[in-house]
Amino acid sequence: MAGAVTARASAPARLDLAGGWTDVAPFATERGGLVVNAAIELRAHAEVEPGGAGFRLESRDLGRSVLAEDAASLARPGELELLRAAVRASGTGPCRVTTWADAPPGSGLGCSGALDVALVAALDAVQEARRPAVDLAEAGWRLETIEAGLPGGKQDQYAAALGGFHRIELDGDGVVVERLRLDPNFEAELARRTVVCYTGQSRVSSSTIERVMSSYRRRESRVTAALSALVETADRMVAALLAADLGAVAALLSENWRWQQALDDGMQTPGMARLESAMRDAGALGGKAAGAGAGGSMFFVMGGDPEPAIRAAAALGMTVLPLAWAGDGVRLW
Repeated sequence: MAGAVTARASAPARLDLAGGWTDVAPFATERGGLVVNAAIELRAHAEVEPGGAGFRLESRDLGRSVLAEDAASLARPGELELLRAAVRASGTGPCRVTTWADAPPGSGLGCSGALDVALVAALDAVQEARRPAVDLAEAGWRLETIEAGLPGGKQDQYAAALGGFHRIELDGDGVVVERLRLDPNFEAELARRTVVCYTGQSRVSSSTIERVMSSYRRRESRVTAALSALVETADRMVAALLAADLGAVAALLSENWRWQQALDDGMQTPGMARLESAMRDAGALGGKAAGAGAGGSMFFVMGGDPEPAIRAAAALGMTVLPLAWAGDGVRLW
């Protein structure tokens, strides 16, 4: 690594349009999952500066940093486990790693998955290595789920590595990804009509995921039925997007949200319920929670001018986040 220079990488977050939760094991490996998502230009960033004495890891979003004298120290339990795990898995020497994201922590937009991919790409780059986007997605998922021990699915890492709109099918044999080619005018109108609201209530998705999948392992009928219905909803979402049917897309978002709420009693917070009601009054055709739910963000497709919805969200103290589709995935510079 002599002469290595600082590497920087970014990867996009995503909106999970339908089928989220079905990409999580053991449901995905036993029954087969199906997710439809779109990468968005709210990015997670990783910077790796090789050299120096020891390892300095910093998360600007969390306002936390870790200083480790050697690689053995990174294996000890402590803060910033994802960054610790990334450096351990990479085998890189002493370095400084800094991360930040364009979206708030715990927003439900898949920023941790995007950070996984950006970290792997940047750590590869300082070692003069590069791997295909699909391999980056898999490495990012292993980093979070296996190395850092945080349960979750694969859709976030695939959106981050590849960018664009995708149909992602998962089963015990692996992952099959199909890029969806939408009508450009419809794609632009969907972005204009979609309002993304951060509720201000951050959440840790791994705890909700563990609770839901524990219910699935017990074969609780409510959970198994909801997960199967989410797969079917995702299949219909693909058809609606390709048909450029805005009303059907919006209706399927709401249908997905109803099934999602059946997975866990804590899926919808009181603040989310107030936001959903306000958006409906402002002309929303449909909407859902982003990611695991139980806080984070929600997004809605409006029937007309989105300005009334933006004002209504602000009146509730919510933050409206900018939305633009990300046509490409991870970037290195």
